[in-house]
Amino acid sequence: VITVVREVPYGSVVTEADLGTTNVSVDATVQTIPANEASNVVGSVAATNLVAGSLLGPAQLTAVGPPGPDEVLVAVAIPATRMPAGGLQAADQVLVVDTPNPDAAPSGAPPGTIPATVVRLGPADVNGITVVDVTVATGDGPALAARSATGRIALVVQPRDG
Repeated sequence: VITVVREVPYGSVVTEADLGTTNVSVDATVQTIPANEASNVVGSVAATNLVAGSLLGPAQLTAVGPPGPDEVLVAVAIPATRMPAGGLQAADQVLVVDTPNPDAAPSGAPPGTIPATVVRLGPADVNGITVVDVTVATGDGPALAARSATGRIALVVQPRDG
């Protein structure tokens, strides 16, 4: 069967170098991909973070990368002070939170939020700003792009599956 030999982040294209093979005996309920189908796997997109040392299953792959149907990809620039200290990784579910103007008094109303999925992170620049590519529902894309342009957003990480 096919194995994952190095980490492949969610949304990344799977290459031949990411894959290996091994002989295993698994229960029929365990979804695996036969080793002779490796050529069909190369070029697929990781539908989740693929972990080195694991068996590869068909549900972990997709034909197209993010954004998917009814989604758009938006780049948001986040200063280090508004990023989680534990960092982010591809496939994290986050809420993008509208933060108030620093000169404004805090509002009693809860801030606006947009649910998003992290696709990839750029390196932090010299000012500590990280560009994070996220996917959101198509209807939320323009609002998120506008919020991002003001620089008044923060990220809240939702619980990870598993």
